[in-house]
Amino acid sequence: MKNIRLFFISLFLSAAASAVAGPPTFEAQPAPSPADENSHDLFDYEMDYTLNSNFYDDHGKFGNGDSLYNDFSYAHRFLITGKWYFRAGVEYERFDFGGTDNGLPDHLQTVHALLAVEYVVHDHAGAGIEIDPGPYFQNNITGDSIDIPWKVFVSFPLKKDKIFGVIGVGGAINQNPVVAPGGGLIWLFTDKFRLEGVFPKPALVYNPSDDWEFRILGNLFYESFRTDDVITPGRKLQVHNAWVQYSEDRVGVLAKYSGFKPFNIKLGGGCTVKRDFDFFRAEASAKTRPAPYVQVEIEARF
Repeated sequence: MKNIRLFFISLFLSAAASAVAGPPTFEAQPAPSPADENSHDLFDYEMDYTLNSNFYDDHGKFGNGDSLYNDFSYAHRFLITGKWYFRAGVEYERFDFGGTDNGLPDHLQTVHALLAVEYVVHDHAGAGIEIDPGPYFQNNITGDSIDIPWKVFVSFPLKKDKIFGVIGVGGAINQNPVVAPGGGLIWLFTDKFRLEGVFPKPALVYNPSDDWEFRILGNLFYESFRTDDVITPGRKLQVHNAWVQYSEDRVGVLAKYSGFKPFNIKLGGGCTVKRDFDFFRAEASAKTRPAPYVQVEIEARF
């Protein structure tokens, strides 16, 4: 099992050494050094299904609906120097919505680039800057469907070998608000038990062995998409070519098995507390009531 304490100690010592030595010189290397402990090819596939639940409204205008999320991504890390990497890849995400035909989008999707500079120790990014430019759309890719979500974060020690802080901020041109904070605390209770109280994905984590990991988690997911014609029974929700910020807030549990190297297999489930179609510029939205969800995810690291 990867030693979590070693990761954070190495991260702190290496960062301190870099600070003493001055700004790093970013020189591309032709190939990773033999001592490089980090994976270079990153594959991920995730599928989440939230069962049917009713929309919040006064007169049953929107009925009910379920949601299916599919996400595939691939990225490659290029060594810059030391533990600094440039990560480049591509990601395709798609939401499909079923249930009552109420005029809301029946799907939303994006195919975008993954571009990041990260400080990586034992396959964990301790600091980084990332942008995800590309079209975020319903059916048609157009110039006005392009967005550039971004995030910046850094980790640092608060109590030696025990508590670490994480400060982050992220945003996008077509989200509400345009910029939002993130971060939190990582508390290492033991080598096997820790709190990753970092938003938007806080978790309580237990590693009983090298191959197993269990999480009690939350997930606050928000992403914006350019829609086509949205004509619903709600008078305020009749818009054309508008941006919708779709969100899913979840609580649940997740089990990960990593005994089939280089694959990690994850199974989870819980409750999607809220799903929200927020047409924030039109000051109109449609929200669903809580519903159970299930999750399957497969990762590969080479």
